[in-house]
Amino acid sequence: MDFKDTPELAAFRQDVRTWLDANAERRTDNLNVGMEGEEAHLAGKAWYRKKAEAGFACLTWPKEYGGAGLTSLHDVVWTQEVVNYRTRDAQFVIGIGNCGPAIMHFANEDAKRELLPRMASAEDVWCQLFSEPCAGSDVAGLRTSAVPDGDNWKINGQKIWTSGALYSDYGVVLTRTDPGVSKYKGLTMFMIDMRQPGVEVRPIKQMDGGQHFNEVFFRDAIVPDSYRLGEVGGGWTGALTVLMSERLAISGIQPTGFPQFLVLVKKLELNGEPIAQDPVVRDRLATWYSQYAGLQAANKRMVTAVAQGGIAGAEASLGKLVGAVMNQEIANFVCQHLGQAGIVQEDELSPERAHFQQAVLFGPGIRLAGGTDEVMRNILAEQVLGLPQEPRADKGMAFRDIPTGSGGG
Repeated sequence: MDFKDTPELAAFRQDVRTWLDANAERRTDNLNVGMEGEEAHLAGKAWYRKKAEAGFACLTWPKEYGGAGLTSLHDVVWTQEVVNYRTRDAQFVIGIGNCGPAIMHFANEDAKRELLPRMASAEDVWCQLFSEPCAGSDVAGLRTSAVPDGDNWKINGQKIWTSGALYSDYGVVLTRTDPGVSKYKGLTMFMIDMRQPGVEVRPIKQMDGGQHFNEVFFRDAIVPDSYRLGEVGGGWTGALTVLMSERLAISGIQPTGFPQFLVLVKKLELNGEPIAQDPVVRDRLATWYSQYAGLQAANKRMVTAVAQGGIAGAEASLGKLVGAVMNQEIANFVCQHLGQAGIVQEDELSPERAHFQQAVLFGPGIRLAGGTDEVMRNILAEQVLGLPQEPRADKGMAFRDIPTGSGGG
């Protein structure tokens, strides 16, 4: 891995620093910027609009689609620099990081030129509609149906855990168009207007007090065939494109909790003694540092591969698996050591503005979002280590014939 800047990248890095200095606040801590609520949503839209006007939005997208037409290495430089500032770069990562590549690959040219520039500047906000209550971690087990209706499609069903749906203008939705074939072959992907009749969004109240996740219900929602992404029955290929893009996007923002833990260990005292002298704390610090350093190296290796023309492969699942587990473990460990103060939620009364208390409550959601631990382990086992696939009783079976818990098809 060679991360020395070329003269072109060095000049770009300086441009980025100059612009960020003029338009963003430098970080004085490692705490995350809040992304809940309408105020944060509007602030995020304003930030992306400013980025787009300056030419820093969607750096690797073609210019005709609202991007800057630059390379993956330019994107790496931006990521390395923006981490030093308090910005809302992660606000719309689902739409831009997941839905954008799907539209780029599968939408017709008119749709690309109409929709992608508005996505790049956050004029339109997008969500990803994959997960369902009855499918669990098996995306291909979904039951939301799309049936032909003249030149349109009629969609009925339910999605769940849809990040940001409440404030989204459009979504990419995966549906079942043929239950008479294998569950992987009967899927079709569409774009859908989230404000249209037949689409209802219900926020899910989370135990951390937020409402980032949502349920989405479709009742005879009509989608034109021009909004179909890819071939009829080819939705699984499109879904894999979205999921691979998601893992690369998440790998850049996946919280691990380690930078915040390191800051805390350096300054916190318990019972009059520096917490860093506690042998248990020192043991955990060494363990989590080794994991954090390993993730940093793995991410750089992955970025190098992408910059050299490769794709974000299954290795991206490593950052999600290890980082999400570590984030939850660190939060639980810190709150236990804080004793009674570990239940204090007020920012001004708790160390690190109650970051770890909030992480305890939101950590389980991060373990599920973007693929559960078990899904990540299967991906790494099969696609990285080359181990055989787990036996599947439904292999080759028509979806309608797969037994369900209710005994129906």
